Amino acid sequence: MQTITQDMTIAQVLRLKPNSIKVFMEVGMHCFGCAVANKETVAEAAVAHGVDVNKLLADLNNVQ
Repeated sequence: MQTITQDMTIAQVLRLKPNSIKVFMEVGMHCFGCAVANKETVAEAAVAHGVDVNKLLADLNNVQ
């Protein structure tokens, strides 16, 4: 499976790993349902929500 990177958009992550929605929800990111998800990268979302991007990436890459 493809590795999730900080440059991927939220929408790309959700297409690759639909279950990643749980990770986003747990850290307070509910942007997966809005238009921003198509343009905002994982790194941008992490900064906007005060989340450590490295931890977020690790969690996203651990999703089955």
